[in-house]
Amino acid sequence: MQESVMQAWWDSSHMAGANAPYIEEMYEAYLDDPQGVSQEWREVFDKLPKVDGVELDTNHTLIKDKFRTLAAMGPLSRVGVSASSAGSNTHSDEKQVKVLQLINAYRFRGHQHANLDPLGLWQQERVRDLELSHHNLSESEFDSVFNVGSYAIGKESMPLGDLFKSLNRTYCGSVGAEYMHITDTEQKRWLQQKIESVEAKPEISKEKKVAILKGLIAADGMEKYLGSKFPGAKRFSLEGGDSLIPMLKGLIHEAGEVGTKEVVIGMAHRGRLNVLVNVLGKNPSVLFDEFSGKHDESLGAGDVKYHAGFSSDFATAGGNVHLALAFNPSHLEIVNPVVMGSVRARMARREYNSGNVLPITIHGDSAIAGQGVVQETFNMSQTRGFAVGGTVRIVVNNQVGFTTSKTEDTRSTQYCTDIAKMVQAPIFHVNSDDPEAVLFVTKLALEYRNKFKRDVVIDLVCYRRHGHNEADEPNATQPLMYQKIKKHPVPRALYADQLIAEGVISDREVDKYVDEYRAALDHGACVVEEWRPMTEHSVDWRPYLGHDWDVPYDGSISVTELKGLGRKLVTFPEDVKLQSRVNKLYQDRKAMIEGEKPLDWGMAENLAYATVVNGGNPIRLVGQDSGRGTFFHRHAVIHNQTDGSTYMPLQHISDNQGTMEIYDSVLSEEAVMAFEYGYATAEPSCLTIWEAQFGDFANGAQVVFDQFLSSGEAKWGRLCGLAVLLPHGYEGQGPEHSSARLERFLQLCADHNWQVCIPSTPAQVFNMIRRQIVRPMRKPLVVMSPKSLLRHPLAVSSLEELSEGVFHNVIGEVDDLDAKKVKRVVMCSGKVYYDLLEQRRKNEQTDVAIIRLEQLYPFPQEECAKVVAQYSHVKDWVWCQEEPQNQGAWYCSQHHFWQAIPEGATLTYAGREASASPAVGYVSVHNQQQKALVEDALTIK
Repeated sequence: MQESVMQAWWDSSHMAGANAPYIEEMYEAYLDDPQGVSQEWREVFDKLPKVDGVELDTNHTLIKDKFRTLAAMGPLSRVGVSASSAGSNTHSDEKQVKVLQLINAYRFRGHQHANLDPLGLWQQERVRDLELSHHNLSESEFDSVFNVGSYAIGKESMPLGDLFKSLNRTYCGSVGAEYMHITDTEQKRWLQQKIESVEAKPEISKEKKVAILKGLIAADGMEKYLGSKFPGAKRFSLEGGDSLIPMLKGLIHEAGEVGTKEVVIGMAHRGRLNVLVNVLGKNPSVLFDEFSGKHDESLGAGDVKYHAGFSSDFATAGGNVHLALAFNPSHLEIVNPVVMGSVRARMARREYNSGNVLPITIHGDSAIAGQGVVQETFNMSQTRGFAVGGTVRIVVNNQVGFTTSKTEDTRSTQYCTDIAKMVQAPIFHVNSDDPEAVLFVTKLALEYRNKFKRDVVIDLVCYRRHGHNEADEPNATQPLMYQKIKKHPVPRALYADQLIAEGVISDREVDKYVDEYRAALDHGACVVEEWRPMTEHSVDWRPYLGHDWDVPYDGSISVTELKGLGRKLVTFPEDVKLQSRVNKLYQDRKAMIEGEKPLDWGMAENLAYATVVNGGNPIRLVGQDSGRGTFFHRHAVIHNQTDGSTYMPLQHISDNQGTMEIYDSVLSEEAVMAFEYGYATAEPSCLTIWEAQFGDFANGAQVVFDQFLSSGEAKWGRLCGLAVLLPHGYEGQGPEHSSARLERFLQLCADHNWQVCIPSTPAQVFNMIRRQIVRPMRKPLVVMSPKSLLRHPLAVSSLEELSEGVFHNVIGEVDDLDAKKVKRVVMCSGKVYYDLLEQRRKNEQTDVAIIRLEQLYPFPQEECAKVVAQYSHVKDWVWCQEEPQNQGAWYCSQHHFWQAIPEGATLTYAGREASASPAVGYVSVHNQQQKALVEDALTIK
């Protein structure tokens, strides 16, 4: 601020030196709420001059500094306010400021004194900001009336005593609201109005109170029934967190009333069986059969019952809502991005109307604080490629993780939910023994999510009545907690007593509801009144069922059509200026389309995408550098060098094309790939692709490969067509960026669970991509995609080769060799083929043939037999790979190789020696090894 302007204002005001600290406080109160200070002060601050067009209240730190600087100048004359009124108002104004600070303190820190723990074990630290004395106020002033500013109680002023009681009811009752960390003023004001206007405890109708009680009866009754019928069996009981059932049902009802059509839920195992039966309407008799060990043999390997998913329809006042509970392994929080991906796909079908699809994720208190995928998923929540319009996140806070209960052992923050503050999500802590408060924050959370399209968190503070599972003995590790739990009434009993005391219901009616629920379980009938048979809420998977991996298909496309699509790929508006290297690439692509140059990898890949969207299928391609391509080969997204805007030719193929989405993702593998898995399981017509920046980065998503992609169909019957591109190839770049760990994927191969391919030509990648969508079969595709082959002079194809429409799982000898003179056959996959081919040609060898295996799994036995047949006389067979002997395909696929070669032949290995590291770190050593393994493969002993 200009010195002269500030001095002039100071000189014409009453901001005398001794008053400076008081003025600072008054000004802070004004900034927080202009209506919270007297009109006289408001006029003073409203008249603050502007400097260079900037209002002074946006530079309050600078002003406060000037207050301090000028305070030493002594008393100055006051203009506009009489001296007599100045003296008389100073004391009351000062008290008014303190009252506003008291309100602000409760908004910021009231949650720290809230009654949140049903067991009363939490030892919250004393918060002096919430004490009257901290603000120079006392009970003797309770009858004094003060302006309450923006405190949304419906009154402009209140006696201090009434205000103090109201603040405690609002912020220190059964709800602890954290929202002042949000920087958006509109959101804060909205939340304040919603919470303060009803003092966090709105009136609830008798009907809703009875519905809450029935939900608690169901939650308790289900657990008691299972406990008596199957004693000692693992069920991961919900007992102690019973309010989750009426909470979820209330949330679904509220969502349905405002137009939600689908709800996707993700949760771990705690309370899952209860949710399945009492919310989604799973038939109890089916669950009891699962406990008894009965199963449908047609369902594959299956999974434990508390990992199972389920789908149903749920009747609400706004119409039926389709519910989907996602399948989830024991990796707890990993299901969250899977849910988000599924929701995003459902939103895409509904033209991205987030109000139609609601994600709900249910967390454990130790898991949400302890597992990194939570942070990754929060970080994705507002990004362009992964936003789902906000998620309602519920924490079933048992206050113990397995056997760990001490806060200093489970996290480094006060609350387990503090991770949510990274995206400024509001957090509502609530005592689960107050189900009406639970219902209030649930409704508030949904309204916030729908209005602001952001995540919101409910911390359902409860307890775990039994051990981690029903066979555990919790007293061994938490003796004090479980002594308390043993004496603590169940939530159903507490709430029933409350309603009886209120005259809402009689004890006879309570007993009736309990007996009716028990009878329903005895009959094995659905216990959810809102359950409805499913209608067409989800995509139809029937066309994709029952197909083998080698189902016949016609992927051919004419050269004429390819040229037409190719010309659209190299066409862009005149005002789009390309970077020089990109311009050269596009000029080359124009020549490729006109037949003047052979097609390289990037052009063939883009052409494949063009044919898919031209056929009406959508494509979603996601990775950390997918628009450009990590190795500068794809350039599907053009960046205008003039204004930084982007243009995607693939979005301009035809008027009726499928959507084309390419996103450079957040720097995550685990959450992003899990998101794409969820997307692919919800949208079979879409070609969904996740690309690792480097193939070894897939390590960061290993849980997704292990628990979902490789085994989801076997465990849960979940089909998925996700394609995974993993750049792989030994280029002397060191251990980390050479190998995509091919062996790990081959180790997981069984039951035709997925495809593992290593294409070696542009035509092969073109037809592999098309095959993934043209075939009616939906299986995951794992691709060891290339690096150096993207621009290798021999790795080129013609338009005619692309138009064939066939991906060759096996490619035989390409040179004109006399098969009868061949003495050795080398089998290989990927880049090493070209090293072998070039060296053999250099050696002018004609007695060594080379066969490429482009698909390692499912192993193409029949196709391989046809290629091998002409070498039935050869006894010397070699498998050659770049990877060390204990890695790559040698150990995992050797049995297939033996089966493929002629009877009586020998099979030897040519490659690097076994190694703990995927590759060496020195280029010179790499080159020596590469030369040696090629020579070894080609040298007939």
